[in-house]
Amino acid sequence: MESSGFQPDQYMWNRVLGMYLACGMLAEAREVFEGMPARSRVTWGVMMGGLVDGRQPRGALALFGELWGEMGVGAGPRVLVVAVRAATALGSVRAGQELHCCVAKMGACEDQYLPCALVDMYSKCGRLDEARRVFDGMPWRSVVAWNTMLAAYSLHGCAEEAVDLYHDMCECGVVFDQFTFSTMLGVFSRLGLLEHAKQIHASLIQSGLHMDIVGNTALVDLYCKWGRMEDARHVFERMPSRNLISWNALIAGYGYHGMGAHAIEMFERLIAEGIAPNHVTYLGVLNACRFSGFIDKGKRIFQLMAQNPKTKPRAMHYACVIELFGQQGLLDEAYSMIRKAPFTPTANMWGALLTACRIHKNIQLARLAAEQLLAMEPQKVNNYIVLLNLYISSGRQDEALKVVNTLNGAGLCMSNACSWITVKKKDHRFFFKDSLHPKSSEIYRKLHTLMEALKELGYVAEEDELLPDILPDELKTSKAYHSERLAVAFGIISTSPSTPLTINQSHRLCRDCHKVMKLVAQVTKREIVLRDGSRFHHFKLGTCSCGDYW
Repeated sequence: MESSGFQPDQYMWNRVLGMYLACGMLAEAREVFEGMPARSRVTWGVMMGGLVDGRQPRGALALFGELWGEMGVGAGPRVLVVAVRAATALGSVRAGQELHCCVAKMGACEDQYLPCALVDMYSKCGRLDEARRVFDGMPWRSVVAWNTMLAAYSLHGCAEEAVDLYHDMCECGVVFDQFTFSTMLGVFSRLGLLEHAKQIHASLIQSGLHMDIVGNTALVDLYCKWGRMEDARHVFERMPSRNLISWNALIAGYGYHGMGAHAIEMFERLIAEGIAPNHVTYLGVLNACRFSGFIDKGKRIFQLMAQNPKTKPRAMHYACVIELFGQQGLLDEAYSMIRKAPFTPTANMWGALLTACRIHKNIQLARLAAEQLLAMEPQKVNNYIVLLNLYISSGRQDEALKVVNTLNGAGLCMSNACSWITVKKKDHRFFFKDSLHPKSSEIYRKLHTLMEALKELGYVAEEDELLPDILPDELKTSKAYHSERLAVAFGIISTSPSTPLTINQSHRLCRDCHKVMKLVAQVTKREIVLRDGSRFHHFKLGTCSCGDYW
């Protein structure tokens, strides 16, 4: 262009500048910028945007300072948007606030894009309250504005606030786009609101929009979390493109639901397609081996991982293998994993060994694991509960009393556990011996009927186990009133006979309730999915996916 004597106009200069920036040639772009006979606001915006994209946000802000010094409010809102992007990339709330003042001076608060950029900036700089203040001050809001605020809540883990905002969008008649659907699928997944997510998925299909990879992966993850593995696989197979996160979600889902063979199948398919697994992939497939008892395959996969310098096993992978050995009663091998670890053993590793000792009643090794674990996590009540149950089930009342005295001396107490079930889009919560529910009388009648039916099948209650929702002075109280049993009884009387039941609880399922759930699934011919503090349990026709190890 120079050799031909061609005299470019402003538009052509901007195109040349944009070409250099798009190619990452920042020095050459700066040369062109400085040598231009004249610069429009578009020119400044192109140069600043290139610097931001080239990871030089400070340079972009410096350019804006020059422009503001020359033109003041005449700089225009589009350049300001780029400057706010630079402050966001820099993570500087101070620079962002100064630019917010420039917006006010310019009188550009009603601009379509500037307020969205400010909401995004405040959110990513950790000022969520300021982001909401800007959002609330918008005279009108496009779907982009709503999505930006939704993304802010999602980024900071404020799932309930995101749901409230989503309902506001519905009331205002906002037409959703792909980003709205993808964001809300992630939010509903985090909250475990399966029915809401299914409605979002249906709305997306009806609207004719195509889900992006983030939304599809969120949907796979959600279906996996709630045991809808066929639905998860269906979404996965129909994805036009997948990333490693998509594969990891499905592999982990199969693992947690005791479908180890499917998890290993997907892991082998992943490798066959030339995709390199990462630490999360290996964690998912090792968990699958752990939950399904595949000891030889688990050892092989762990060795495969250790051979790759990029995927050296971490503490979480060691904990999986320790629990895998423990599940098979190989406690010496499990302890050997801890002793041979190339780093200081973590609480998760000692916790995995303690769980194995509880199952197999190895008092000596349990005491060692508990000492290490309690030194690391002296305020975690569940560690004491595991050791206490081991002593009680082994008839060691004196040692059990010492643990109780230690708990009392440390001022720790066992909080009442809660179980909940969602029926007709409404959550119903239950506690031990709960009588607050409006259908309490019907629930207890149904529960008594169920227990009588189980006794006819030979059910005998498990003894000598203490759990967070049963206080020590209630040990002799019947376990028939545990919160999860009340939730199941409510689910049975509130749904049609073929409806699967899904129960959530934060505490570990006790042995007796585990036995009861298997029998209830057999008697009622229902599938019961129970998510406790350690894993998912799929009860179907008298069996559980955990293989009675949890």
